[in-house]
Amino acid sequence: MILLRHGQSEFNLHFTRTRKDPGIKDPALTPLGHQQAEEAAAALAGRDIRRIIASPYTRAIQTALPAARRLGVPLTITPTVRERYAFTCDVGSPLSRLRASFPGLDFPALGEMWWPAVEEPAEQVEARARLFRAEMAALDDWAHTLVVSHWGFILAFTGQSVNNGQMLEVNPTEDHPAEIIWKHH
Repeated sequence: MILLRHGQSEFNLHFTRTRKDPGIKDPALTPLGHQQAEEAAAALAGRDIRRIIASPYTRAIQTALPAARRLGVPLTITPTVRERYAFTCDVGSPLSRLRASFPGLDFPALGEMWWPAVEEPAEQVEARARLFRAEMAALDDWAHTLVVSHWGFILAFTGQSVNNGQMLEVNPTEDHPAEIIWKHH
């Protein structure tokens, strides 16, 4: 299974420079983020990807779409792989706005407001990662899956901090990391 952190978003661009929350809700990708998404799609072109799962945040969907188009695989949107709700960028777009922005996609697992209302404890994100690990491990074809997600979810799943556009190959049948250190690099 391949985990891909979304490309650089407008939030990432400003937060990296200032280390302050710039107040951007559900940010879109920057030009660099779109380039990272295209590069990931190109890198995945020779892989036998049969399933693409993406978070409902705009930045994750925009990152997943080039791979979906190139590979001819539909996107499955699920809030299970969403970011930890901790910053303004983690306020999502309402379902009605997502449907208008991405008319070809289906959002069966979402309500109008699908993100948490308050900061999400690290333990809750880790529990989501464990649940997703178990769901994926139960599939015979988990090795043919691309998951487009976020720094916090990928950290909770692997124990590793990844950069925008970075991919990790993981085996969901392996044990969950013993300890997660919640610190941005």
